[in-house]
Amino acid sequence: MMKTDLDQKQGQRAQLLTRTSELANNFLDSVANRPVARRIDFENLRSEIGGHGVQDEGDEPMQIIEELARHGDRAVVATAGPRYFGFVVGGSLPVALAADWLTAAWDQNAAFYAHSPLAAAVEQTAGDWMIDLFGLAKGTSVGFVTGGTMANFTGLAAGRHALYEKLGWDVEKHGMVGAPRITVVTSDESHISIFACLQMLGLGSEQVVRVPADDQGRMRPDQLRTILAGVHTPILVCAQAGNVNTGSFDPISEIVATVRKHPSWLHIDGAFGLWAAAASGYQSLAQGIELADSVSVDCHKWLNVPYDCGMVFVRDSAAHRAAMSLHAAYYVTADVAERDNCDWVPEASRRARGFTVYAALRSLGRKGIAELVDRCCRLAQRMAKRLEKDSMVTILNDVVLNQVLVRFSNNDELTAEVIRRVQEDGTCWLGGTTWHGMHAMRISISNWSTSEKDIDISADAILRCARG
Repeated sequence: MMKTDLDQKQGQRAQLLTRTSELANNFLDSVANRPVARRIDFENLRSEIGGHGVQDEGDEPMQIIEELARHGDRAVVATAGPRYFGFVVGGSLPVALAADWLTAAWDQNAAFYAHSPLAAAVEQTAGDWMIDLFGLAKGTSVGFVTGGTMANFTGLAAGRHALYEKLGWDVEKHGMVGAPRITVVTSDESHISIFACLQMLGLGSEQVVRVPADDQGRMRPDQLRTILAGVHTPILVCAQAGNVNTGSFDPISEIVATVRKHPSWLHIDGAFGLWAAAASGYQSLAQGIELADSVSVDCHKWLNVPYDCGMVFVRDSAAHRAAMSLHAAYYVTADVAERDNCDWVPEASRRARGFTVYAALRSLGRKGIAELVDRCCRLAQRMAKRLEKDSMVTILNDVVLNQVLVRFSNNDELTAEVIRRVQEDGTCWLGGTTWHGMHAMRISISNWSTSEKDIDISADAILRCARG
C-alpha cells in the first residue's frame, strides 16, 4: 500500500523524536564524567549556530537537532550533573524529566480547566500534597508559577490586596496612585527577588524598612519589635526560610508573634529552605511556617524537577484569587467543583507545570524527599569538613542546611582567584558572593545524584586550585 503524505510526516516525526531521545540519553550518560563547564567564545558560538539572521530556506529538522546536540556537548553547563554547586540548582529526577517530555508532547495550555482537565486535576492534587508535606494550614491555596521570583510576586500581591481591602481600597482597580500608605518591612538579608517584586507591584524596591540581621543572616526579632513599635500603618513583612548564602532561617515563630500584634501580612521566601519542613531532622528550622500568610518555593531547586516551576501557597485563598484573577468574554470558566489554574497565577497562557511536580512527589514519597534533603545537608557538612582541614580555609557560616561559604587565607583577591581556577578546572562548578563585606566561595548542594565521591573529588580539586 502506498504511503500517504500523513504517513510520511508521522514517520519523520517518530524518527526525529526517537533520535532526540537518543541524544538526550547520550548527554545524561556522560554528564557525570564531563567537565562541568568549559570556556566558550560567545561570538564564535553565535557564528557557528547562525546567529546573524534568519535564512531564506529552512533546514531539515534532523539536521537542526543533531547540530544543537553537538553544540550542547561543549557549550551547555552540566547543571544536570552531580558536581554543579552553583545557584542552588538541582538536576532533574529521571521521572520528572520524563513527565516534562510528556508535558511538551501534550502541549497543554494549563490556564483553564476547559483546555486541560488533567492539568487542572494534577495541579490541585500536587498542590494538596505539598501543603500536607510542608505542614501548611488546611485550605491554603496554591499557584504554579515560573520560579521563586514569581512565587514571591504572587504572595506579595495577595498580601497587598488583603491589606488594602481592609483599608477600603481596591488596589486592583484603582492602583497605587492615591492609595493609603502601607509599610513594607524586609530583612537586611532579603533575597534580591523580593525587591524586584516590590518594584513590579508598585510598592517600591527602596521604599522599605530594613531589619538588621545577625551574623548568620537571620532577621533579628528584637530589632523587628522596635521597628514595628514606631509604625502606624498596616505592614507587609518579608521574612525568609533559607538564607541564600548561609542557609540560615529567620526565627519564624518569633516573627509571627511580633507581626500579629499589628494589621499585617507575613510572606516567607522559602525558595529552597522550605524543603527543610519535609525532613524531620530539619523541621525545627521552619517552625511556625504554617502561620505565615504566604510562602514561596522553587521546585527546580530541591525537588529536582526541570526549570520553569515554582509554587506559591496562600492561607487567605480569597485574597490570592482576587489578586490574580482575570476575566474576558471569550474565557470558558470552570464550574465551582473544577479548577482554572490561571486564577492563582499572573499568567493566562502557560505551561502545565504540575505534571513534573506530581511525578517527582509520587516517585520519591515522603521518605524519599526527606532522605534527599538529609543527604544533601550531610554532603554539605562533609564538604565543609574536608575543606577546613586545610590551614588556608575558613568556613564562614554554620552549615545548618546545604550551603557552605568558604574563604581562602582571609583574602578577597585570593578567594576570587581560587573561584576562577575552580571554574576553569571543570571538576565542579561553584560561584562567588559577598558576605559581610568579604568575598567568599559559595557552595550549594541540592542535586539528587551527588554522592560522597563527588564531594571528595570536588574538595580535592578546590584545594588543588587553591594551592596551585
